[in-house]
Amino acid sequence: MSGGTSETKSVNFAMGNKVRRKIINFLANSNRDIEEIEGLVGKNTLDFHLNILKNAGLIGLEERTVIISEYGKNFLKGKKENGTEEIKDLSQAKPVEIAEIRQLLPCIADSTKFRVVANMSPPLGGILKILEPIFPRGNYSDKKDSLIIQKGEIITTIYGSGKVVMRMVKNEDEAREELENLKNIINETINKGVTPPPREKVRVELMELYKYLPQTNCRECGEQGCYSFAIRLMAGQITLDKCTQLKEPDYATNREHLEFLTTYI
Repeated sequence: MSGGTSETKSVNFAMGNKVRRKIINFLANSNRDIEEIEGLVGKNTLDFHLNILKNAGLIGLEERTVIISEYGKNFLKGKKENGTEEIKDLSQAKPVEIAEIRQLLPCIADSTKFRVVANMSPPLGGILKILEPIFPRGNYSDKKDSLIIQKGEIITTIYGSGKVVMRMVKNEDEAREELENLKNIINETINKGVTPPPREKVRVELMELYKYLPQTNCRECGEQGCYSFAIRLMAGQITLDKCTQLKEPDYATNREHLEFLTTYI
């Protein structure tokens, strides 16, 4: 591959997914049979991920064998030489800085509040999960490679890539203040170099879920009322998408809070 803009975007897209990164790293030392990779990442979406890696020029396929391409090998080599491998402990982490706020937009959940997008440099990558315990209302998502933090009404999402999205802030000044506080908390932990001890998982109370539901008992979800919906939501037997009223603009703030709370269930 020539390394042009389109190729770079294709590779960045391919390697922006945790499953595909796992596959490439698995292939680093030798070619692998399809069955071996299925055992690593599962079968359901394997063809989808392999096709993306192939289209990016990172792998080749020969019958039932997956082969890392020369471009793929060079990509991995370049990652190691540039020191951009996934950081896995605080001893490898460097203090972070918050780049200039790139966007200040009306918040979808509440038009009187704002949503900001900023960058954290260098990206925290794999230590995001380690940092989870330092935030009382923080929750790390393996699926999205992100750390979600709630402080009052403000919900902040830090991605392993360095992107930071903060929602429900009053104005740009509040956003800057909260981003500065976030940076200081993270850097204090990094400078100590001590992995925070795991904390007890945040408990979500049934009435806390019920509080943010519409409480109209419309039964459009198929349940007897919002309270029974909350019980099934708490048990993981139903999803927020079943509540049609939460999709209405008037309940956007409620839904945002519920989406945060359900990450702990």
